[in-house]
This record gives sequence, structure tokens and C-alpha cells, in this order.
Amino acid sequence: MVKISNVEVFGLVKSAYVSEYPMKVDTDEEEVYTKAFDRMSKLAKAKNGSGHDNALKGIVVQFDITYPQYFSMQLQRYNFIDIVSSQSKMHRLIKMDIGKSCNKYVTKEMVGIIDKYKVEYLENPTYENFMKLVSNLPMGFELTMGISTNYLQLKTIYNQRKNHKLKEDWGEFCKMIEGLPHSEWITGKE
Repeated sequence: MVKISNVEVFGLVKSAYVSEYPMKVDTDEEEVYTKAFDRMSKLAKAKNGSGHDNALKGIVVQFDITYPQYFSMQLQRYNFIDIVSSQSKMHRLIKMDIGKSCNKYVTKEMVGIIDKYKVEYLENPTYENFMKLVSNLPMGFELTMGISTNYLQLKTIYNQRKNHKLKEDWGEFCKMIEGLPHSEWITGKE
């Protein structure tokens, strides 16, 4: 199941400030900052894809996410989900505890099969034995990666995934979004 940790947000104030640039004439800098969050709140309500909410791109969010294999395929559909670094099956699989690395839906029988393939590979480290091990990993096998994204992308993700069938995984992701500063700019919830 998805677990999110180490969430950090950057550029909140700066992005709110620059959201005024399209209408900027010569205004007092202090006045611009005072009105910045009100303006950003209005712009954030713009329809996805209209361009009026572009200032949300400047608010960068970074976090660590532990995820099952089936979740990563869906997450990687989004253009501005950058994987900063991730655990490697290729380099670390034989050192991992398979049972501890699978979510609660992977059966003990499946873990036993994978453990058997792991022992076969360790005793005879051929390409074929490694491919048998890695190719049979269940979709509930979990790894961790570091992510970098932004509020505009999270707005799209939230709207598309808040009622998703994978409610435990996307539900946890949406809960993280709802906990961000000024999450109303993403979720539309006041």
C-alpha cells in the first residue's frame, strides 16, 4: 500500500507573487505581496488546461513514496512526476526480504515461490534464474522512490484519482495532497 513521507513544499510565496505578472503595471511591491494569496486563490480555481492556473507550476512538492508495482505504472502517466531516485530491483532484489517487501494482498504461497526462485538464483546465478526471479515478482511488491512535482500537476492528479478504484493507494496519495499548505488551490475545497 502507498506510504508517503518526507513531504516538502517550495515556492509557495514566490509563485503567489508572480501570479500577478500578467496584470502588473507599476505597483507597490508590498501591495503585490498582500494581495498575492487572494489572487492565487482565484486563479487556482481556473479550469484545468485553461492556463490561468499556471502559477501553480512554481510550487514544487517533493516527497518519498513507497508503492506497489501496479501503482507506479499509473503514477508515471503524469508528465511532471519526476523520479529523483528509486530503489532498484536489479541491484538489490536478492538482498531484500521478499515477505516484508510485499503488500498485504500478496499471498504467503506467492512469497514462498519468489523466495524459492531467489534461492535458486543465489545457488546458481545464471541469467535465466535471475529473469525467473524478477519476472515473477507480484504486482504487490513494493519499492520506494523520491518524487518531485508541482501543484499544477497535483491538481490534475487529484481530480482524476480522488475517486479511483485503488482507493487505498490513490486515497493515501490524495490525503497527502489535502494536507499540503493551501491545498484548496489543488483540490478546490475551501
